[in-house]
Amino acid sequence: MLVNGVWQSKWDPVQKKDEQGRFIRQSSAFRDIISPDRISAVKHGDSDSLGVRLYVAYICPWATRTLIARSLLGLEEYIPVSIVDPKLSDDGWMFSDYPGGTHSLRESITYIHELYTQADAGYTGRATVPVLWDAEERTIINNESAEILRIFNNDLRPIHNSEIDLAPEALLQEIDRFNEQIYDTLNNGVYRAGFASSQAAYQEAYNDLFAALAWLEKHFETQVYAVGDQLTESDIRLFVTLARFDVAYYGLFKTNKARITDYTNLSAYMDRLLKIPAFSKNTNIDHIKAGYYSIKALNPMGIVPEGPELDWFKYLD
Repeated sequence: MLVNGVWQSKWDPVQKKDEQGRFIRQSSAFRDIISPDRISAVKHGDSDSLGVRLYVAYICPWATRTLIARSLLGLEEYIPVSIVDPKLSDDGWMFSDYPGGTHSLRESITYIHELYTQADAGYTGRATVPVLWDAEERTIINNESAEILRIFNNDLRPIHNSEIDLAPEALLQEIDRFNEQIYDTLNNGVYRAGFASSQAAYQEAYNDLFAALAWLEKHFETQVYAVGDQLTESDIRLFVTLARFDVAYYGLFKTNKARITDYTNLSAYMDRLLKIPAFSKNTNIDHIKAGYYSIKALNPMGIVPEGPELDWFKYLD
């Protein structure tokens, strides 16, 4: 991590823990929005660029949220993307020549933490993705995926004017409630299990996780989408965790009571979403496996398993 703008030590998956060994996730530090003047300029044809860039990792579920929303809302021509190497280096996320990523020769930086020190020379904290970068002011606009989703959906609506509304006002309370319900138990729950520092903390996370999956399996007996009768941001937030479960969390994070493919309704839900190109084209199994299995604290020999072969892989490029 960075301390007063200086990289201090090798990357460590455990950001912080409490006295009981529970994994604690760091809060995002940059919480701004894209300048309304820039949005207006693009809308009215006075500029052909928003002057922003999105830095992501295909391995990262939080970053993939923003990629899916970008594709769904037709923002790909307005927001260019840089994709890091899936393997965490000792200095964190980096650019290399890894297939499917952005080649290091095309980037002005080597490590993502360089963006953080450009934005704040004295920054202390972890250098995470996604990063919504202001290419004109050379600073970070936002590094909180949940807020970037709303920026793309709401703030940039004058540009994309999409028929898709990922956070419609009529469903907003229900969306927020669903998101909160699955965040600690599932989205972050897999990390609470995988990075637990005590048996008790692991068991607590494990129990919460599979209670959530049981609830979701029941939920999708009658629901086509997570909330209401339309695709929303809740589907994106749920999907990115489910897509990584069988190929990474099940074995590496010791969440091995059952696979997603063992749940009939959740499997059908995955099938529905992966038929939507924005979900399938932003799901890179090679990067996901390479990234997670590069975590030395969990897989010191760095061996990447050959399987599993899942039925929904047929939707991926």
